[in-house]
Parts: sequence; C-alpha cells; structure tokens
Amino acid sequence: MTANQQIEHWLTSHKSALETAKRPFVTLSYAQSWDGSITTRAGETLGLSGTESTRLTHQLRSLHDGILVGIGTVLTDDPQLTVREWAGSNPQPIVLDSRLRMPPTARLCQRSDKNCWVLTSLKDGSEFGSQVEIITLEGDAEGRVNLRAALALLWEKGIRMLMVEGGSQVITAFLKAQLADALVLTIAPTLVGGYKGVGNLGIGCKSQLPKIRPLYSQMLGDDLIMWGNLQYQETVES
Repeated sequence: MTANQQIEHWLTSHKSALETAKRPFVTLSYAQSWDGSITTRAGETLGLSGTESTRLTHQLRSLHDGILVGIGTVLTDDPQLTVREWAGSNPQPIVLDSRLRMPPTARLCQRSDKNCWVLTSLKDGSEFGSQVEIITLEGDAEGRVNLRAALALLWEKGIRMLMVEGGSQVITAFLKAQLADALVLTIAPTLVGGYKGVGNLGIGCKSQLPKIRPLYSQMLGDDLIMWGNLQYQETVES
C-alpha cells in the first residue's frame, strides 16, 4: 500500500474506540526539517512539505472532523485549512486564541462553508461577524485556554477526530498535557537550524518522554513520512 493508504487505514482503525474516550482522538501533524526545525525563526513561514506531502496533509484533514491551530499560525500563515488538494470534506476550523487576537480579515473568518470556532478565555467577541463563533472557556494557570476543557466541549459539539497542525506552542502544549494520541510527521530533506516544532516539555527523565509506538515510516516523494501512536509514561510519585 502507498503511504496515503496506510495512514488512512491506520487512522480509521482508531474510530472504534472513540465512544469511550469522551474527548476527540487528537492527531498531531506537521512538517519539519531533518534537524527538527519548522521554520527559520518564530513568526516566519517556511514551506517544507513537497507536493506529495502537501496532498497527504489535505487527505489527513479530510479524515478528521475538526482541525485546530493556534493564533500564531493564523497571524503568520493566514491559512484556509481546507482539503483543496484532496477529494473530501473540509474539517471544522478551530483556533486557540486565549487573548482574542483573531483578525476579522483572516481567511478563516471569510469561509462560506463553515463558521470558524475561536476558543478563548476572554468574553468579548463583538467585532466578529456571523462567520465566527466565539467560545469562551476557562483559562489554565498561565491564562491559556484549558485544553482538557476545550476537548470536552469539542466532543459535545460532535468532533470525534481532531487534527492539530500547530504551531510549536500548541504542539508542545498538547504533548505536555498528554492529550495528543497520534503523530504524523513529514521530514523534509533539508537542514534549517531554526525554530523547533516541539518546545521544552519540562521532562528530565528519559522514561517519561512521549514515545511513538508502533512507529511506521515511508518515503513520499522526497520527504520521509513517519507516523504512529503516542504513548506516555505516567509520573511515578515518591
């Protein structure tokens, strides 16, 4: 089977276990260089995926009910988060935006097919039109949207499979909270020496680091695609 077929079969196989979870199955998906960089520096865009990998990303979007990015990705890339390169349904666009910095001119605010859901810890969203749904949730200790509360709400709204594309702070937050279930990683054959896709997880012990098991890989064009389930080691209390 091709990488596209293998990954679709692998993702679909998880759907039978969703009803007992009471939160969406979360897939992290992003592209990086061989040295782990996603861009040259924070706030800049660097297209790393090849043509075939881009089509895979759009295929992955079609396999999920919702797609989530952080406000930094919106401000930097102004994405559409659609399946333009693949035949399928567009997922529900969702933005994590604790301080409600979402620009009303963003392309996600202009979508005719789906209203964009903006998850925030603030209450004022009066400047947005009918194409944006502002959803206020409790904040965590750092004032960011509480991810567990966000996932519980998304479950209630019918999101069973959620794809998280970034950016780095969002990817890191899902890993630190142990709320990411799977990873699809595109590795481009280049060295960047820039801004990493995963930040500090605050883990000092190797046994407690997230692991990908089982791990699958296949070439797709010039890129290496790696995917698998994320497993977490529970912290042992002394």
